[in-house]
Amino acid sequence: MANPKGKTVAALLAEVEDPELRRDAKALHALMKELTGLKPSVWSDSMIGYGSYRYRYASGREGEWFRIGFAPRARGLSLYLMSDFEGEEQLMQRIGKRKMGKCCMTFRRLSDLDESVLKELVYKSARGAIQSEV
Repeated sequence: MANPKGKTVAALLAEVEDPELRRDAKALHALMKELTGLKPSVWSDSMIGYGSYRYRYASGREGEWFRIGFAPRARGLSLYLMSDFEGEEQLMQRIGKRKMGKCCMTFRRLSDLDESVLKELVYKSARGAIQSEV
């Protein structure tokens, strides 16, 4: 659900209590805003998403979600990516210290990741999501 309480991105980032994590969240926001070219907004009161798309399950259930985004959490950052783009597996092998779910990568600090690989991963994930919409 997109921004149910009208919270701004700046307000969400300001709520991050840990100063290092807040700095990392602000840096990740700047990087994602620049690389995606998509408008950021707050989703579900705790995530920053860039762009949006509509989806529909075979059951007929429909919804809207962000194309790519992240969430500052108490123990680190969660990065939500669109998967299945060319070179994804190789980038994930080189990204650095992280845990991975289906579409969610979690890490403690930005310094745990290879910055150039992170940039490529964000860019390709966002571009793949945009291309799939056209």
